[in-house]
Amino acid sequence: MGYKSLGEYLQRLEEEGELIRVKRRINKDTELMPLVRWQFRGLTKEQRKAFWFDNVVDAKGRKYDMPVVVGILGASRKIYALAMGTTVDQISKVWEQAQLHPVDPVLVQTGRVKEVIQRGADLLKEGGGMDLFPTPISLPGFDSAPYLSAPCMVSKDPDTGIRNVGTYRGMVKARNRLGILAHRTQHMGVHMAKCKKLNKPLEVAIILGYPPQVGLCSVTKIPYGIDEFSIAGGIAGEPIPLVKCETIDMEVPADAEIVLEGIIPTDYLEPEAPFGEFTGYIGERILSPVFHIQCITHRRNPIYHAYISQFPPSESSTIRGIGREAVLYKHLKHNCNVPGILDVACHEYCGSNNYVVIQMDKIHNSHAWQALNSAAGYDPGKSL
Repeated sequence: MGYKSLGEYLQRLEEEGELIRVKRRINKDTELMPLVRWQFRGLTKEQRKAFWFDNVVDAKGRKYDMPVVVGILGASRKIYALAMGTTVDQISKVWEQAQLHPVDPVLVQTGRVKEVIQRGADLLKEGGGMDLFPTPISLPGFDSAPYLSAPCMVSKDPDTGIRNVGTYRGMVKARNRLGILAHRTQHMGVHMAKCKKLNKPLEVAIILGYPPQVGLCSVTKIPYGIDEFSIAGGIAGEPIPLVKCETIDMEVPADAEIVLEGIIPTDYLEPEAPFGEFTGYIGERILSPVFHIQCITHRRNPIYHAYISQFPPSESSTIRGIGREAVLYKHLKHNCNVPGILDVACHEYCGSNNYVVIQMDKIHNSHAWQALNSAAGYDPGKSL
């Protein structure tokens, strides 16, 4: 089952009893994320829910005109399965088929993400630009600013024109500026490095609120050079409709909630962080690229989407772990032709990165080493 929009998916979550609506006044800077985090500290995996906050204010009491949703993709494996339009026991199968049979996106004339367009001087006015959005503070008292925690950032390889969709954090620095963390080995980091050699900025579109299958692909380490929109189409079983951006040469989901269009200059960096990392520790301040917003498009009544991350287990460790299991399983079985692969599992408490368990039907004495070496050799990145 494919979802056309975030709203359609949230309706399904509510019908399944997996979405908790909080109607009382909630402070995005001090209360929102800590409230969601409680369930990851005391409840079993099966009991965790997604949250919808209707009445969101900031620390000064300012009321926002849009709700905030958290935990909607990975509060539990059941919620993750619902985001894929399947059941828990079929997650691996759907991922396998999506990677083997991707469905390319289609370009459409327009979409609901174009209902409101803001650009130029309007971005700098009080209440404009990033002031529009109730971006929560993930770790009150520790994080240096509100951060975009669930963005899908779309960029293109300047040599091939192939899109990449990845999730990288965004520090809100001003109404029209974000600090971005994208390492050189990450796909958007590769794009930035290539643009730097060409002495030009990198064009980027940041999607906030998207069909759930797009978000699941954005956080998964899909190999370089594969358009994540096509894998998302494979999960949905139909093409993802895309629309052209207003100010840059980029395409985004036509029915997204919010899109920020802009550029990342490749000739300077600025201080960014501290911020709570996926390991459970606070990352130190570093120098990072800066995203300059040129245009914002959004629905008339958008929904703001955030991830609950930092100390594992969390929503981010769940979605990253399941996605990593899927790409490693496909890599071992289909790319490396390792026989007898039954399942792959990633341990959440190391951030779903470094501890991988492979279940297999052992054929010979060196079979386990064949699988382990193949898994260790998986690298979705690209060197210049």
